[in-house]
Amino acid sequence: MRRLGPCLLLFWLVLCCLPSAALSAAGREARTTPVVAAVRAVAPAVVNITSARTVDRRAGRGPFFDDEFFRQFFGPGFGPGSVEPRRETQESLGSGVIIDGQKGLVLTNAHVIAGGTSITARLLDGRELEASLVGSDPDFDLAVLRLDSGGKALPQAAMGDSGNIMIGETVIAIGNPFGYTNTVTTGVVSAVGRSLKHEGGAYADLVQTDAAINPGNSGGPLVNLAGEVIGINMAIRAEAQGIGFAIPVNKARRVVAQIVGGGGVTPAWLGLSGQDVDARAARYFGLDRPRGVLVTEVAPGSAAERAGLRPGDLLLAAGGTDLDDKDQYLGVLRTSTVGEPIPLVIRRGKAEERLSAVPTAFGDREAAEVAGRRWGVSVAFSRGGVTVAGVVPNSPAARLGLKAGDVLVQIGGEKLAGQKEFTRAVYLSRMHRTVLVMIERGGRGYYARMAVD
Repeated sequence: MRRLGPCLLLFWLVLCCLPSAALSAAGREARTTPVVAAVRAVAPAVVNITSARTVDRRAGRGPFFDDEFFRQFFGPGFGPGSVEPRRETQESLGSGVIIDGQKGLVLTNAHVIAGGTSITARLLDGRELEASLVGSDPDFDLAVLRLDSGGKALPQAAMGDSGNIMIGETVIAIGNPFGYTNTVTTGVVSAVGRSLKHEGGAYADLVQTDAAINPGNSGGPLVNLAGEVIGINMAIRAEAQGIGFAIPVNKARRVVAQIVGGGGVTPAWLGLSGQDVDARAARYFGLDRPRGVLVTEVAPGSAAERAGLRPGDLLLAAGGTDLDDKDQYLGVLRTSTVGEPIPLVIRRGKAEERLSAVPTAFGDREAAEVAGRRWGVSVAFSRGGVTVAGVVPNSPAARLGLKAGDVLVQIGGEKLAGQKEFTRAVYLSRMHRTVLVMIERGGRGYYARMAVD
């Protein structure tokens, strides 16, 4: 065996003389990576959320006898088994993160607590606390809960800045996948500004990561190596591996501020109207197929006008989402917040341009302007609901036959009780070419379709 050099021999002797406790401490310090430190900082503020609801089920019928078609023609007692409904409790699991320990506020996904009649949250230290819903917004898939901690302060996570996320930086997802409490997965930021289409539209401006996000992770935090929350995990692509998405924390902050401050998120708008693209327009713009939104009107002084949009422009993408039609555009706008720049891709003639628009709030004043300009109707509000105050001659409202004094009961899918509901109804139906309205006149109500130019 070769002789040990003097320096190596001395090092060996020093190690042998060190107490085992010192060696263990040195080993722990070497193993305390930035990931470990970040998890230690955030994990106490991550909660396991259980949302329970009671449903009625009929037992013993089988798939055919429980079908609505059979019950409609043969009655509820048709077929074998019990006809009495059986009440069952269903539970859904998710995650959340405490963002204010003094007030006990928890941020999670709206779909985690949707339909729940009771909500509980379990902390890392084992405590189970009752939770109440402060408010939620399904368009953003965000909800705020308040934990009943008996006045005791709770651990809270530090909020980061999603505006300076770096592609490729290491991130950590903490949550409760499949009910396994406080599970940690790591990965990198794959991309930012992603969009995710869903049945009701699209979520825009998402953070994409390859950190494993499984069922139960929804609502949990996406954390950087500084131990700061930079996103709220929300979804996975079922058909793909290593593709997860999170809502940027800067957007979540704006939504939380509005939910906590007033119970709802102020709708964002750009001040433009448009229509779907037909085959003729697609040929004019040199498209391979009809897609996008053809801008037909730009409101004076609006965000769209300030961004440089004009009638006749073709809007191809918004917020990183390629637009198939105006419904998709409206879906992107519903998941945007006031003051948050939205990147736009337009085609003017055959030239493609990139613009950026900063949406403003769509409030009662904007609703009145849009209803007057687009539909030709003005309204008044009273305890009796929403009443037609005036109708512009030759307008869509006039052609429908609306008259002053008519009561507007419903616009689109929104039932009207007052100004709040009217503003929301106008916002949701402002670009529809046909608007379903329910009118009450002389004590009788009827539905009619208002055709909009």
